[in-house]
Amino acid sequence: MDFLATTILLFLVIDPIGNIPIFLATLRSVPEERRLAVTLRECLLGFLILVLFLLFGQVFLQMLRLSETSLGIAGGIILFLIALRMIFPSSEPLFGTTPGAEPLLFPLAVPTIAGPSALATVLLLVSHNPGEFWTVLAAVAVSMGISTLILLCSGMLARLVGPRVLTASERLMGLILTAVSVEMFLQGIRTFVLSLHN
Repeated sequence: MDFLATTILLFLVIDPIGNIPIFLATLRSVPEERRLAVTLRECLLGFLILVLFLLFGQVFLQMLRLSETSLGIAGGIILFLIALRMIFPSSEPLFGTTPGAEPLLFPLAVPTIAGPSALATVLLLVSHNPGEFWTVLAAVAVSMGISTLILLCSGMLARLVGPRVLTASERLMGLILTAVSVEMFLQGIRTFVLSLHN
């Protein structure tokens, strides 16, 4: 397994740059002196959820009787839909917020950080590479570490580069993620077709 490629994939899926507006909007009602602590806590919770899926991914698949092929195809579809939303943003939110209250777990840790695409990707990585647990864990840790740094600096970055640059960066990441999702989908289809001949 390529550690760098895995880390980049997870970074694209977590999409911290695209999540900056969501964090800023959600934390608007939180006192300014609490925002850094809340951001750090939510990133930590998101990381722990990803690690749980990494640890118990195989058990989860066995309980639901899901094959790696079906997970690969489903993961590709989910990533593709998320990537399209990054490229063609909608005015409608993906999920609601909790106005006037300090967020806890929802909606920042889940589903903004540990969303369906990130959880599906982690499950897919661990199921395809059962002997590479520590590599995947390190990739999750590094990608989440970088994402946390970006989100901790979200207010400063938003003021520094402006909304147009943030939007352009998110769409570029969405374009890359689209190609990744299509490759994941095609790999799943290829595996399924080959299984029919065995």
